[in-house]
Amino acid sequence: MTDRPWLAAYPQGVPADIDASQYQSLVQLMEQAFRDFANRTAYSFMGKDTTFAQTDAQSRQLAAYLQSLGLARGARVALMMPNIPQYPVAVAAVLRAGFVVVNVNPLYTPRELEHQLKDSGTEAIVIIENFAATLQACIAATPVKHVVLCAMGDRLGLIKGAIVNHVVRKVKKLVPAFELPGAVRFNDALAKGAGARFTAPAIKPDDIALLQYTGGTTGVSKGAVLLHRNIIANVLQSEAWNAPVMAKVPEGEQPTSICALPLYHIFAFTVNMMLSMRTGGKTVLIPNPRDLAATLKELSQHKFHSFPAVNTLFNGLANHPDFATVDWSHLKVSVGGGMAVQSAVAKLWLEKTGCPICEGYGLSETSPSASCNPVTSKEFSGTIGVPIPSTWLCILDDEGHDITASGQPGEIAIKGPQVMAGYWQRPDETAKVMTPDGYFKTGDIGTMDARGYFKIVDRKKDMVLVSGFNVYPNEVEDVVAQMPGVMECAVVGVPDEKTGEAVKLVIVKKDQSLTEEQVRQFCHENLTGYKRPKVIEFRTELPKTPVGKILRRMLRDKT
Repeated sequence: MTDRPWLAAYPQGVPADIDASQYQSLVQLMEQAFRDFANRTAYSFMGKDTTFAQTDAQSRQLAAYLQSLGLARGARVALMMPNIPQYPVAVAAVLRAGFVVVNVNPLYTPRELEHQLKDSGTEAIVIIENFAATLQACIAATPVKHVVLCAMGDRLGLIKGAIVNHVVRKVKKLVPAFELPGAVRFNDALAKGAGARFTAPAIKPDDIALLQYTGGTTGVSKGAVLLHRNIIANVLQSEAWNAPVMAKVPEGEQPTSICALPLYHIFAFTVNMMLSMRTGGKTVLIPNPRDLAATLKELSQHKFHSFPAVNTLFNGLANHPDFATVDWSHLKVSVGGGMAVQSAVAKLWLEKTGCPICEGYGLSETSPSASCNPVTSKEFSGTIGVPIPSTWLCILDDEGHDITASGQPGEIAIKGPQVMAGYWQRPDETAKVMTPDGYFKTGDIGTMDARGYFKIVDRKKDMVLVSGFNVYPNEVEDVVAQMPGVMECAVVGVPDEKTGEAVKLVIVKKDQSLTEEQVRQFCHENLTGYKRPKVIEFRTELPKTPVGKILRRMLRDKT
């Protein structure tokens, strides 16, 4: 595909392409931020601010400590923490030392953690003590030789830090007993690093910055190899895309973003942490967004402009009784990603904040952003928008040919400077998803209209086949979510003797008086016969990933 019909949809001032060559590495990008914005707040956490200069000094000390361990250039260092100030410090330290970041989900089981540490060949890990017992259970089977232990209160100062650590350990009992002989405490590692020599390696655009493991929904979890230039490109693409509204932040006011998505997830890694580095923005770290009351209490302390989140978080916050305690009037951009944004949630969010949810799309393999709705949009489009600068999207048929007919469904494929180098040590898996001309095949089924707007109809694997008819769960969920009384819902396919598969609908009620009969009537009015749920189940909650994606797989397993 050579023409880009979507460029006509770009707001004024958004370029067709970005120049990712202005930085050699993420280290260069970060070090420029440390110099240019030294006295500004980089991170705010539990009422304690950390400046760019402090982040610079701490990360240099930790980098020197890591180098003193004798790790070879390109060694993998895992980070297993929630959103605490040690995370960005550790990311900067690992990259500055010439090593590779391996982002780890802190809620992993020992089995999942062991797989990732072995698969990546990780030799060192920075981990919060809350999950140290998980590491203890599998460390003997992994290549890990060095452990740096963090605590929630490490960077909060002596008195407040001690209080926070006491509450976490003794009151809330969030730190199970563990034994990790030889582990070094985070603050001790910084102290040791302060007296050690740091040697800045020459880092090139094609060097590996991080291994980002995909959830393993299509089999075994694989590490997407993201190069320095991949992340740089996506930071600059995101900056260019948000510019039309972020330019409206008043002169002299520091751009501020809420980081409620976990930093180990590529969405927050790039669009919160690295983009804020580039723009000199303040990042408000939310360690546990599932605690909606605590999240809203934290938000009430800040004037903020950018809020990337997933549908479930937007929904939970908008329906919370404390929502009005927060000043939403400064919000310039609400980016929805990670899962489909539902129209009912988008409508409620716009009503309550005055800032529309701008739905985007991407994957771990694309650093992650590939397409987005224009940030100047005033209404919810129900699409994933258009490809962002320097990015091409196309729709492929089952033979891998480009579908040119508008509105015809096929597999979405992505090409651009943010696309990964491949899967870590899995050339066979890489070959399955990359086309000869450099497109990454996403496994998502979508359509493109004449204006170049893309819409996801579903994942290949989530599609339900009812008597030969394709039923896309997203469509049914979007319809049911508009029903008064429905808080959340999810759709999966279940085996059926007559039709091969049938539609099963699981609902979390907002209104407890909601009945199955009412749901069936609503579906009868809004969905054609084969799309209507055969099985309807009510639950108190839906299984979700830590990022907030609904785990349809677990709903299937329980059927």
